[in-house]
Amino acid sequence: MGAEFASKIFLLYLLIVMCVDGRERARDDSPVEGTHGEHSHAHPSSHMDHMDHSLLVFFTMNDLKVGRTMPVYFPKKDPSKSPSLLSREDADSIPFSYEKLPYLLQLFSFSKGSPQAKAMEDTLKGCEIKPIKGETKFCATSLKSMLGFLQGIFGLESQFKVVSTTYLTKSSILFQNYTILEVPKEVPAPKMVACHTMPYPYAIFYCHSQETENKVFVVSLIGENGDRVEALAVCHLDTSQWSRNHVSFKVLGIEPGSSNVCHFFPEDNLVYVPMPTMPNDVLVNVM
Repeated sequence: MGAEFASKIFLLYLLIVMCVDGRERARDDSPVEGTHGEHSHAHPSSHMDHMDHSLLVFFTMNDLKVGRTMPVYFPKKDPSKSPSLLSREDADSIPFSYEKLPYLLQLFSFSKGSPQAKAMEDTLKGCEIKPIKGETKFCATSLKSMLGFLQGIFGLESQFKVVSTTYLTKSSILFQNYTILEVPKEVPAPKMVACHTMPYPYAIFYCHSQETENKVFVVSLIGENGDRVEALAVCHLDTSQWSRNHVSFKVLGIEPGSSNVCHFFPEDNLVYVPMPTMPNDVLVNVM
């Protein structure tokens, strides 16, 4: 379970309660941010209709070619409605433990069995899963704790930068065909830390770093309705140890170890990489 969780954790906030419909949310208390998305999307590929569109973020490095078109789900969230990171002092004053879930549900006024309670339960359980071999993981409850984890990975005196997906145009369409406009650019990443937002009453980032080789890319995309996205993508080069049931293999129709697996990141997920040693060595073409 650990290996599969670590490699697809970035999807959790999409998948935890994506099945919750508007009626359920209307009956309950105010939702935990990140536990659902608005299902407003185009229909770019009829043969994909049977598949959960939120899973369509996977591809392989062979797809990183100018002119390549693929269906992609990009969740859209209103930043003004997203929870903020707490101060270190405030975060430390609130227990962050699955054992304390009943107390936490009472603290945040969420009823047991509600979608919000399920989201909090899954987040707490996910954060407490032991790391897989070669992985270092941490759930950051404050900016200061996140920075401390990053310094532990990159070194106390090292400098690092953050890379993320940027929506150059705004629309309500979540799922459509996107075409690669330019030669994708690789972000030099001898080490990387991926931080994924988790559904919770306040901002939680699941951050992890793995010893296996990964590549980081920025991909310029245009949607069939004209949406422009500078999309952050990470490619995992070694999938031999992944579970055969991993969702990416089902989406791509491949076997463990037979191919690299890449995925796009939502706008609010982050990748940290070391600052380049050369001033102009920021992005390099992959083709």
